[in-house]
Amino acid sequence: MTAAASAAALQDKVAIVTGGASGLGRATALALAAAGAQVVVADLDARGGREVAEETGGHFRACDVSDLDANRALVDFAVRRCGGVDLAFLNAGVATGCGVGEDFDLARYRRAMGANLDGVVFGTHAVLPALRARGGGAIVATASLAGLAAVPLDPLYAANKHAVVGLARSLGPALAPDNVRFNAVCPGFAESRIIDPLRDMLAAQGMPVIPAEAVADTVLRIVTGDGTGECWFVQAGRDPEPFRFRNVPGPGATAGV
Repeated sequence: MTAAASAAALQDKVAIVTGGASGLGRATALALAAAGAQVVVADLDARGGREVAEETGGHFRACDVSDLDANRALVDFAVRRCGGVDLAFLNAGVATGCGVGEDFDLARYRRAMGANLDGVVFGTHAVLPALRARGGGAIVATASLAGLAAVPLDPLYAANKHAVVGLARSLGPALAPDNVRFNAVCPGFAESRIIDPLRDMLAAQGMPVIPAEAVADTVLRIVTGDGTGECWFVQAGRDPEPFRFRNVPGPGATAGV
């Protein structure tokens, strides 16, 4: 879809963006607003969130996505302020900060699972009635390349991002009868706060950091497309596209065939 067509498709649509105060959320909020959408920015960072809301001409709502009631309140706020909701970019997330061995920390584990997985589940649950009331809509969740590959250095982050991938693949067909499309975006090392502790390592290894705008452009491609249940990778040096899950055995597979 061309930029002009994307703008036409998003004109006057109402979009919720969680984790919208910085990084991928901020870039996507700006891109959605530039395409004509009304944007509701949600984040725990009130100062950053309000700044993005001002830049987009939209609205800000403080929200802890790991809290179900906070997600419901966010959607209620968007419906009251904007008249409804058409799109949701469930993007809020944090790094894990611990492993499963001696460095395991229950509070850090709960925080990461709460933001990275519960935030997607709770956000989806909260926004579905509003999308159905509009006759359908689109949800994009931020997963990661860590949801498509092994990550020995942070297995718990890989675990919650693999869960988001599985959710997207499953909810795509499950929500199709409601005309709600559900997809995931799976960036590599992209410009965001999560990579701050890794910047020196990435630079030393010559790994490029993906601009947040490249991820935002992919999100807009997803929400203005017609696919569902897809997991789009975004990696430096490659055009974004849905990941192809090959050679997965089905329940009817017969050994030796």
